[in-house]
Amino acid sequence: MSFASLGLSDALLRAVTATGYTSPTPVQLQAIPTVLQGRDLMVAAQTGTGKTGGFALPLLEILFPAGKPDNHERKPRQVRALVLTPTRELAAQVHDSITAYAAELPLKSACVFGGVGPNPQIRAIAPGLDILVACPGRLLDLANQKLVDLSRVEILVLDEADRMLDMGFIHDVKKVIAKLPSKRQNLLFSATFSKEITELANRLLDDPQRIEVTPPNTTVERIEQKVFRIQAGHKRALLAHLITQGAWEQVLVFTRTKHGANRLAEFLNKQGLSAAPIHGNKSQSARTKALSEFKAGTLRIMVATDIAARGLDIDQLPHVVNFELPNVSEDYVHRIGRTGRAGRSGEAISLVSPDEEKLLKSIERMTRQQIETGDDLGFVPPSQNDLNNDRPERAERSGSDRPRGNTPNRSRNANSKNGQQPARAANKRTGPKGPRPAGKPPAEQPRNNTQRRPQRAARPVISEPDDAVARERRLQAFGNRVVPDPDEKPARNPRRKGQEKPALFGG
Repeated sequence: MSFASLGLSDALLRAVTATGYTSPTPVQLQAIPTVLQGRDLMVAAQTGTGKTGGFALPLLEILFPAGKPDNHERKPRQVRALVLTPTRELAAQVHDSITAYAAELPLKSACVFGGVGPNPQIRAIAPGLDILVACPGRLLDLANQKLVDLSRVEILVLDEADRMLDMGFIHDVKKVIAKLPSKRQNLLFSATFSKEITELANRLLDDPQRIEVTPPNTTVERIEQKVFRIQAGHKRALLAHLITQGAWEQVLVFTRTKHGANRLAEFLNKQGLSAAPIHGNKSQSARTKALSEFKAGTLRIMVATDIAARGLDIDQLPHVVNFELPNVSEDYVHRIGRTGRAGRSGEAISLVSPDEEKLLKSIERMTRQQIETGDDLGFVPPSQNDLNNDRPERAERSGSDRPRGNTPNRSRNANSKNGQQPARAANKRTGPKGPRPAGKPPAEQPRNNTQRRPQRAARPVISEPDDAVARERRLQAFGNRVVPDPDEKPARNPRRKGQEKPALFGG
């Protein structure tokens, strides 16, 4: 079937052809007619199956029937259709796709997310919008400030709903939904129909049409998957070797941590391979710059955490590398789904250390397949000396140029070998605030705690027997203070239970 058979206008058909798509994907074949009928929709399809086109095209057809504006009157700050996404990259990507499909339509749209200044977004929303693509956090802030009006939303789209649950956005999503009108059309797209997603759909959707185009947690057949079992310390060298010897021109590498992404990108750059990290600690401008350069082909390697595991639509991405396996097996499917998109082939490489064997077995059980061992292209593991030389200094890891720990003083050791005193003697006249004036000797510093404060006078030792003479001597020695006899037991309180307390002050 073709897009023309799905009931789309000529303006949309021309835009789809301009983007390079000739025939709809299975999810688009089922989703587009259902949305055009006005029904709620619940779709489970793995990444790369054309889900964005599955809701963007019918959404534009509803707002602009036959490619022309309907009789709706735009009002300030009001939104007709709302698309919620979990990440900034996905929001920008969905907005770009919608804009491309609406090339011949008088569409008013905007994209809002955190990490950037809100003023341009506020100005874009002010005249009123046909479609708003947003991340829940920034949208909720704008709505609470009355800068966007969600009371007239006609269609709500939740894209990557399972990812929103994983990232903890569900509370913000519920707050946003509370600001929407009760009567609206709802479209929910997810990678899987998990228990949590099903519960959310039961509360949100009204008699939805369920579409599931692929079995849960399966990988695209066009992706060739390989595994390399290797020591953790040799992973970086193997990755650089595979990229160089295989002449890989565009590689997306996934790490488990942000610090690991920074370290790996730095290592690859030192090997002459252009690389940039992308993760949550990077500013939005840095993330956008790295992604645009990677898509344009000027950046060879992008090292990312799982923030980029979903929603990144990169045309003809040939290679994805799991530098470290994800802790959650389902994330493996989303990671390698960045390649093999839109009918193209791709290769997914996983570097597995001995402590990751259990994670690999879990992935193989989930995907119901055994991943083959790849060809290392004649890789020779580096020696221990090479690993030690390549290891960054302690000061570099701590972000300081000052040596830490028990770092030896090289000049002092060199002087000691020649029988000379350490070079520290030359700096005797240097104080904490610079050189001291000439002719003024340095103040003598106390050498131990006993010189810092006067010692207490020792008490006299009383060794005489307990008699009147000894008692008198003790009184004179302690300044006529009454000193109790160490062998004398204190008298007990004569007052017993039931007796009144003695009167005070004669009272």
